[in-house]
Amino acid sequence: MERRDIVLVVDDAPGTLGLLNDTLEGAGYMVLVAQSAAAAMTVIERIIPDIVLMDAVMPGMDGFEACRRMKRNARLISVPIIFMTGLTESEDVVRGFDAGGVDYVVKPVVPDEVVARIAAHLTNARLTRSAHAALDVAGRFLLAVDRDGAVLWATPQAATLLRDASTPAGDGPAGDGPAGLALPGWIALAEAEHPRLPPVPLADGRRVEFHHVGQIAPDELLLRVTAFDPGREEGMLRERLGLTAREAEVLLWLGRGKSNRDIADILVLSPRTVNKHLEGIFAKLGVENRASATALAVRVLGG
Repeated sequence: MERRDIVLVVDDAPGTLGLLNDTLEGAGYMVLVAQSAAAAMTVIERIIPDIVLMDAVMPGMDGFEACRRMKRNARLISVPIIFMTGLTESEDVVRGFDAGGVDYVVKPVVPDEVVARIAAHLTNARLTRSAHAALDVAGRFLLAVDRDGAVLWATPQAATLLRDASTPAGDGPAGDGPAGLALPGWIALAEAEHPRLPPVPLADGRRVEFHHVGQIAPDELLLRVTAFDPGREEGMLRERLGLTAREAEVLLWLGRGKSNRDIADILVLSPRTVNKHLEGIFAKLGVENRASATALAVRVLGG
């Protein structure tokens, strides 16, 4: 049986909910309803919809705030949100787009118009998901953020890593940004001449790193996401290259493109101590410089 697209309708007016439920069910969609933003948050904890119809004005949490909160959830980044509103002033429309909405319809809603808009946005969302999935298959886990650190889109695997990194295991940066991460601070670092993006430890022992790839629009920066297990990789370097535990740690981070200062910060060492370890590593490996040591580490870890 073919899967039906799931539409979440959020509105405090029972009449609007009933009308849209009947209309969308008749158009072949699976419909979930919520009479408040808080109820919608409960729904998305259990089921991720394909698209959301959101009333802009509701008691308690309004639709704009609900949309902002949804877009901080890595699993909902690519889910289109269409606002339903009786507010027609341009500043109100702009508020909806600023919150993360993709479109709006004016109340009282016209059922055929709603169905047409949903179909158009679902088609665009499917094309986008296919492109993002292709990037994942190619090993390119990417996400885009604006200059405030808000996540604009992410490939599926990048979204998973972003979600896993939202609760760092102690010493990683956390904050009030998207998915709980201090992305705004990272954007400033990414634009520096020598970006120093700190790795985020996960509960399972892995670390996630965000690498600045470039600017793809005036307000859109592209980041690459990678995850690795430093404990396993350090063990490989120790065993195959005859290094001490500390030398393996230093070489691992050298192989990941970190500067001496970065390595010192990550391992809580002085830069002078890092230099001494590198001298010992070069001697043991029979190499003369950082580039040769890095190449050897990459070969070992890649094999």
